[in-house]
Amino acid sequence: MSTDLIDQTLGNLACSLPGATRVFRHYRLDFCCGGDLSLGEAARRIGVEPQIIAEALLALEPEEAQRDWRNMPAGELIDYLLARFHERHRDQFPELIRLASRVEQVHGSRPECPNGLAQHLWHMQQELESHMLKEEQILFPMLQRGMRFPQAQGPISVMRYEHQEHGNALERLAALTNDITPPANACNTWRALYRGLEEMRSDLMQHIHLENNVLFRNAEAPLAASADDAQSIEVRQP
Repeated sequence: MSTDLIDQTLGNLACSLPGATRVFRHYRLDFCCGGDLSLGEAARRIGVEPQIIAEALLALEPEEAQRDWRNMPAGELIDYLLARFHERHRDQFPELIRLASRVEQVHGSRPECPNGLAQHLWHMQQELESHMLKEEQILFPMLQRGMRFPQAQGPISVMRYEHQEHGNALERLAALTNDITPPANACNTWRALYRGLEEMRSDLMQHIHLENNVLFRNAEAPLAASADDAQSIEVRQP
């Protein structure tokens, strides 16, 4: 049974197995931008036996059923993305930048202080806002009108590239913050900042995952094969 999981892609597992993304984050597996990699290949790249991660997936406690967006109309998923992630990101970044600026001003002389974080978050905000506007004004209306491959391929390719850039920005964020780990004697503002950063990172990874591995993939798939493909990648639960 674990062999079945090892051969599947991270993106498919994240879609079909509730709790899988939590395991992937624990092992720092990139299921959003790296969703096309099989679990086996992704595990080997980080020097972990694939069997160990597969067993962690099999041991997941049953959760409330999550929605499988792969078989949902594009318009319904787009409405969810706009409400759940686009608006959330626009709310998150101003406060994160304010908190980061405060921490740097007060604790900038400490070696563990994430100096440069406020500026990095500002750049992330600008890049993400530009990206979301392109989706809202160009790509999403195309998909809502039923346009697919090849008409939508150009905008989708641009969005996938920008998603990779967002992933790189998250790696820089982790480097600045010791993987978003506050020091033992961090003040309340510092801890609030890192809680917010963890939430933002989780949201952004889920956001990219749903676009790369569901919305865009469905738009790129041949119409006749879409339903069959969705069935073929179901995870067989133990």
